[in-house]
Amino acid sequence: MVADLVERRLRTELLGQDALQKEWLWHRIWELDRIEEFPIYALGLVDIALWDITGKKAGLPVYQLLGGYRSAIPAYASTVTFASIEEYLDVADQCLALGYPAIKLHAWGDARKDAALCIALRKHVGDAIPLMYDGSAGFDLPDAIYLGHALAEAGYLWYEEPMREFSVRAYQQLAASVRVPLLVAETSDGAHMNTADFIAVQCAAFVRTSAGFKGGITGAMRIAHLADAFRLRAEVHGGGLVHRHLCMAFPNTTYYESLVMTNPVVREANVDEQGMVHAPEAAGIGFETQWEVPPWQSPAALS
Repeated sequence: MVADLVERRLRTELLGQDALQKEWLWHRIWELDRIEEFPIYALGLVDIALWDITGKKAGLPVYQLLGGYRSAIPAYASTVTFASIEEYLDVADQCLALGYPAIKLHAWGDARKDAALCIALRKHVGDAIPLMYDGSAGFDLPDAIYLGHALAEAGYLWYEEPMREFSVRAYQQLAASVRVPLLVAETSDGAHMNTADFIAVQCAAFVRTSAGFKGGITGAMRIAHLADAFRLRAEVHGGGLVHRHLCMAFPNTTYYESLVMTNPVVREANVDEQGMVHAPEAAGIGFETQWEVPPWQSPAALS
């Protein structure tokens, strides 16, 4: 589907255009979405490439073109799902020993089991460690409320995407029912426009922004500035090189998300011993394109 869109529409729209006119091109593709129903990441990929070109032309890393607010930011350990409470506690100990200053849980999607885990982790690490919980849109409203009460009791920093984000009204009811801060608008459609709806009904303490789900660097920047106007934090979803640039550029971002995928825990290469991630230094995004396919990735080797 994406290949068809690139060949049939994006190629026609983009070839011959000035890559520095990022706003014009962003709006052009945004309007095409009404007819073509682009996946939002298709717009994101185009926009990221345009920012990369701009940075290379200027000889500057993208985060400096966006404003360059900081040169380093704390990283939190964002877990995958592990088998038991005991394993989560062991993983948490490893993360803290490796320098991560905060931990976010992805758990089982069972409100009662997840509540027990969240309370156990708080008791295990004490009150000084910031903890977050990501529901991965796994709950209905009653279970989201139940779990939200447990997170509030345990003093969690945020409660992320507990339900699918089609219904702003459901999130409004959740926000009125629990005392834990909600982090919302991660995978909702409409980029900055839909995020504005969450803010308008006062169910957002934090909002998500990203280059993938929100229409590239340009879309992510819109959301960060929108949130800042309401004195809200805009936390960048996921790690990677592009999102390091966003974390360095947005004043109202507090952490870089570093995925912990294994036990024993392996700290992400970009995270130092103090749990900090540093700004990319190369011009543009900083990707080094590998044009030659290694022998072990050749079609013959993979067949």
